[in-house]
Amino acid sequence: MDNLVKYRQIIKKILTEYDEIANRSSKRKYETCLIFDENHDHYLWMSIAWVNQKRINNTHVHIRIKNNKIYIEEDWTEEGIANEFLRESVPKEDIVLAFHDPESRKYTNFAIA
Repeated sequence: MDNLVKYRQIIKKILTEYDEIANRSSKRKYETCLIFDENHDHYLWMSIAWVNQKRINNTHVHIRIKNNKIYIEEDWTEEGIANEFLRESVPKEDIVLAFHDPESRKYTNFAIA
């Protein structure tokens, strides 16, 4: 299986697991959404709700695949979604912490771009 297909499957699996865990809580206030766009390789896990007549729209995780690498654009998980990819045997060289500016990425143990 080529990396693109494998990475798509891994991303969808991990985000689906996060969504299922979030929806188990009886105290849940928000509706969660999974958005998988394989045509453009963008994957999001977010929550939406109305609270006190204010619209809440939070992106918890935004991932995209670019140049055969996984770019983590946004990650508000407790442990860090990159660790989930490592557990799924994705090499560090194929994970970009894109929420860091390009200059700072060289100080992470992951790919620069």
